[in-house]
Parts: sequence; C-alpha cells; structure tokens
Amino acid sequence: MESCNCIEPQWPPDDLLMKYQYISDFFIALAYFSIPLELIYFVKKSAVFPYRWVLVQFGAFIVLCGATHLINLWTFRIHTKTVEVVMTTAKVLTAVVSCATALMLVHIIPDLLSVKTRELFLKNKAAELDREMGLIRTQEETGRHVRMLTHEIRSTLDRHTILKTTLVELGRTLALEECALWMPTRTGLELQLAYTLRQQNPVGFTVPIQLPVINQVFSTNRAVKISPNCPVARIRPVSGKYIPGEVVAVRVPLLHLSNFQINDWPELSTKRYALMVLMLPSDSARQWHVHELELVEVVADQVAVALSHAAILEESMRAQQQLLEQNVALDLARREAETAIRARNDFLAVMNHEMRTPMHAIIALSSLLQETDLIPEQRLMVEAILKSSNLLTTLINDVLDLSRLEDGSLKLDNGVFNLHTMFREVLNLIKPIASVKKLSITLTLAPDVPELAVGDEKRLMQVLLNVIGNAVKFTKEGSISVNALVAKAESLRDARTPDFIPAATDGHYYLRVQVKDSGPGINPQDIPKLYTKFAETQTPPNRNSGGSGLGLAICKRFVSLMEGNIWIESDGLGKGCTAIFVVKLGSPERSNGPVVPFASNALVNQIQSSFGGLKALIMDENGVSRTVTKGLLMHLGCNVTTVASSEECLLAASQEFKVIFIDLCMPGSDGLETAAHIRKRFSKRHERPLIVALAGSTDRMTRESCFRVGMDGCILKPVSVDRMRSVLSELLEQRTVFEPL
Repeated sequence: MESCNCIEPQWPPDDLLMKYQYISDFFIALAYFSIPLELIYFVKKSAVFPYRWVLVQFGAFIVLCGATHLINLWTFRIHTKTVEVVMTTAKVLTAVVSCATALMLVHIIPDLLSVKTRELFLKNKAAELDREMGLIRTQEETGRHVRMLTHEIRSTLDRHTILKTTLVELGRTLALEECALWMPTRTGLELQLAYTLRQQNPVGFTVPIQLPVINQVFSTNRAVKISPNCPVARIRPVSGKYIPGEVVAVRVPLLHLSNFQINDWPELSTKRYALMVLMLPSDSARQWHVHELELVEVVADQVAVALSHAAILEESMRAQQQLLEQNVALDLARREAETAIRARNDFLAVMNHEMRTPMHAIIALSSLLQETDLIPEQRLMVEAILKSSNLLTTLINDVLDLSRLEDGSLKLDNGVFNLHTMFREVLNLIKPIASVKKLSITLTLAPDVPELAVGDEKRLMQVLLNVIGNAVKFTKEGSISVNALVAKAESLRDARTPDFIPAATDGHYYLRVQVKDSGPGINPQDIPKLYTKFAETQTPPNRNSGGSGLGLAICKRFVSLMEGNIWIESDGLGKGCTAIFVVKLGSPERSNGPVVPFASNALVNQIQSSFGGLKALIMDENGVSRTVTKGLLMHLGCNVTTVASSEECLLAASQEFKVIFIDLCMPGSDGLETAAHIRKRFSKRHERPLIVALAGSTDRMTRESCFRVGMDGCILKPVSVDRMRSVLSELLEQRTVFEPL
C-alpha cells in the first residue's frame, strides 16, 4: 500500500455516506434553482418593489451556488480535468457574486431600514391626519352651531332676546359651565352684570371699568384668557372641592347704539364696549382650543351687529312713532287752521256785506245830498261825511285784501296797461290833497321806462297810491319826488335784503320806483314795524295820522306777488324819508301769457250826465240798500222798478228794461241763479236786458261766477252818484262793465 502525507489516515470510501452526500447536493441544487423562479414571480407580481436589480443579483448568486452543488455530483467519482475546470470556474463565479451581493447588502440595508422609518412616519402622518380630520369635523360642527346661533340672534331685533339667546347657544355649543354679559352703567365708570346663563348671581352686580383685566380685554378684539379669580369671573358659587375651569373674555362693541337701555341705562356712544365672560366646567382637564376662541370672537362680532340693527330698528320705530304723533298733531292743527280760516272767511263775508250795505247808503245818500243846493257849512259837513265814508271803505277793502293775501286766494290779474298813464292818474288823484297842504309833487320817468307793460295795474296802482299817499300824509311842508326807472337785476341785489334774489328773465324787467319826501322822517329802529299789521310808529309826527296800519303790510305782500321788494330808508327824525319798491313787469311784445287789456274808467270817452227814460230793474233783499240804489238811478233820470226777491225779479223781467241790477248779497245767494234764468229766457242778445251785479266783493271767483251765468257787469258796493253815472255810461257804450280785481 502506498503511503500518504495525510495527517489523518485515509478512510476507505463508504458507499452509504457518498450516497447521502450525492442526494443532498442534488436537492440543494434543486432548491437553489427554484428560489430564482420564485423571485422572478415575486418581481413580476410586485410593481412597487424598489430594489429589483438587487433581486436579480441575488438570484444569480443562488443559481451559481446551485450550479456548484450540481457540478459537485460528478466529483464523487473519478472525474476528468474538464470537470475540475468547470467546478473551479463555478466556484470562482460564486465567490465573486457572493462578495458583490454581500457588499451591496451593506449599501442597501440603511435604505431598507429607512423604508421602515418612512412606514412609521406615514403611520404617524395618517394618525395626525385623522386628528386633523376630527378637528375639521369639530370645526364644521362648531361652524354649524355658529350659523344656527347667528340665525337665532338675527331672527329677532329685540336686544334682550338677542343677548339671552347668545348666552344659551354658546353654553350649549361649547358645553360651558357659565356665561355672563357685563354692560356699561349710566356713568360709564362701571360694568354691570346684565345677563347670566345659569342665573346663579343676581343681575345688577357692578365692578369698576378701570380694572387692569377689563382694560386688557377692551384693548383687543381677540378673546383673552383671564384668571378665574378676577372680579368679572366670580359669577358662580365658590367651592373648594373643584379646580375652576379656564375662563376667557371678549369685548362686544356697542356699534351705533342710541338710547340702549337696560334697567334704565343711558344712551351709549360708539366707543363703549360690553364684556362677555365664558367659563369651562370646573375640575376638568379641558382647555380652550383655537377654533373655540375664534368661535367666541365671531359670535361677539355677530352680537354687536345684531345689537346695532336692533338699536337702529328701535330708533326707527321711535322716530316713526314720533313722526306719526307729529303728523296727527299737524293734521289736527291743519284742521283747526282750516276751521279758523273758514270761520274767518265766513265772518269777513258776513261783515263785508253787513258793512258795505250801510256804507252804500251813507256814500250814495251823501253824494246825492252833495249835488243839491247847500250852504257852505252844509257842504263842508257832507264832504266830511263822504271823506270819512271813503276812508272806512278803504279800510274794509284793506282788511279783505289782507285776508285774501294771507290765505293765498288773491291772485294777480295780469294784463296790458299804459304805465305812463297810470303814473299820471296816480298823481292826478294825489295832487288835490297835496295842494291843500301846499306840497309840490314831481314825477320823473326815465327814458328807458316803456309806455306799455304787462302786469296787474290795479295792484301796482294801489301800491303807488299807498306809498305816495303816506308821503303826503306825513309831510307838512316841502316837496315830494317820484322817480321811476328800469333797473338791472344785478344792481338790485342788496345784503340788507337777503331774501330778495332778483333774476333776469326774457320778456321781463324790473321797475324801480322811489318816493322821497321832506317829512319828519322815521327812527331807523321803527322801520321794521312799518310792515306789521295794525302797527304804526309812535313818534309824535306820526300819531293820529288817520291810518289803519295796514297800508305798507298790504303793499309788501302785493310787491312780493309781483316778484319784487319794498323797503324804507331814513336817516332819522327830521331828515325825511325815502320809500323804494321794485316790481317785475312784462313786455307786451315778448309776453307768452294771455294778454288781457285792463279796462279802466278812462276808456269811456264821454260820460253822460243824465239817462232820461232809461228803464232799470233793481233786485235787492235789503230795503235800505234797494231804496238807496233806486235813489241814485232816479237822480240820474232813470225810470226804476224795484223787487225784493228772485221770484219777483223773474216775473218782472222783460224787454222793456234796459238794465237789471241784481244784488248778490252774500256768497251762495240765489242772485246768480236768477241771472242765469233771465239769460235763458231771452235767446237773442239784443232783446235781453243788460244784467249787472252789485257785489260786496269783486274777486276772481265772483267775476268768474258772473261770467259763467252770463252777466254783463259786476260793480262793487258802496256806489256813489259819480260811480253810478260812469257805470251806466260804460255799460251803454260797451255793453259790459267789470270792476278790476
């Protein structure tokens, strides 16, 4: 036997052991070849595994290991050199792949560990998201409660309901132990406990408003955590068994509140705040969350808005109630004023008729007496009677004009008239009185004063007569000058008369009239009194002047109707006086309004002195007035028939009468109906007698009524002989005669 260099002696080959090794290597190879197949299946099915290349490398390592075990099967028997080389190559490759795999595992193990960390991170994130979702759900639930609370407090505009509902809903939504509202007191120096949720403390308890904790809350619009032991938080029973819960406070702006009162509280300004205090349950680990504090802040703002709306509604309802009361009072005052105006007008109508009837008798009979043969002393007495009667008639006219001016029923009767002629007529009327007092009157009309004008001639003439008449009345000696010119609107503006704002318009101009006298003058402080009804200056020269105190008051209203102004100037007593008035007139060629010529007495070229054979019928229910009118007509040569009623007048009316005089007496009498029946009886105009009304007023309504029933004229009582003579002359010549308004 050959010897060997082995340390241990050689064992003879054991077939059984060799068989076991052979079988083991076969199954190892089989397992090694099956593992890559499984890895390939796993990689194919897993689309998210991040290390596929590592599995490929690991599969190659396993295949090579299996290959070495498979090749090792041939090494148990006598094998060739080729098998030895293959075996060596397989083992070398296996060693290389094994080392590469080992090194690569060292590199990827941290990544594999980070995958585990990321898994934990994702799990934490998922848990945090779950918490955030829970918080969002909680906030959504809280928001739903806020909307419900907002709807509740917005559904009413009663401030007490708003505040009580707010506390109840906040307590239910936030599970509060207590909630309270502090309001400012009357002085604004304290806060008063106004409402509580549990009503454990009496309402009315006060704390100073200057406490540091209150200033801290009032300085911000955010909810502020405060100590449970501060004065405004001590609104629940004190108990030593429990730890008090957290407390927050928030200010509630009292926006635009006026007369906001609880328990007789005062009016509050926009700078004041209420204080809302909210408490979590005692002996609880619960804390205020951010979303809960935001909820409290939102609710405080909503309460402020709701309170402002409630206050505005209260103010609106209060103002509406006051307006309703004022309207009722105004309506009552209006009715009383209308009643007073109707009573005044009725009184004036009655007095007008009752005064004019005797005045008609006095003036008519005096004028008839004046035309008889009288001795000088008797003539002076008759003239005095006529003068006094005319003065009384003027006073009656002034009172009626003033009444119509005040109630707005007097309207201007605009028409075309001769302006120059009007001035001359006024001077002709005034000159006889001035000559008695030896006063000189001069009239100066500027070249730019047009001859024709559009306006109310009668009212303008009345103003001019009044102003010049005052100058004559109060001037004992010297002169009176009357100057008229056309003034530009700009030159009439005066700071002393701010209410008068002249405005130039096409087809119109301003007439400025100045009347200057050398009389006693007026104390400047007495000038405003001149425009007051029934008032006269009390300076000695003006006393017992015979005026009624109505002249300038009426003139001022007439001038205002003519869009003008009137004022008096005087440097003092003994220095004369100047009266100036401005009126707005139209130009005939440019006037767009209707042009109604003014028919004055001067249109009659020739006045007859006698009307012999003229048959006239008089209807007058007053016997004295009927007799006086009959006397006037008989004095003028007329053949007169009188009746006392409308029935008698209708029976007596026939073609033989040339003129029928119907006394209208008072408004509403049957004189107008009588005239209408007479007009219907005579279809032909030339066969019908002329119908003239004797009226106590010749205002626009009376004239329109006369026109409507077909009357031919309307004259104002009282009537003198001269006036009746001119009326008959004008009536026979023009077949119409109407007194100007």
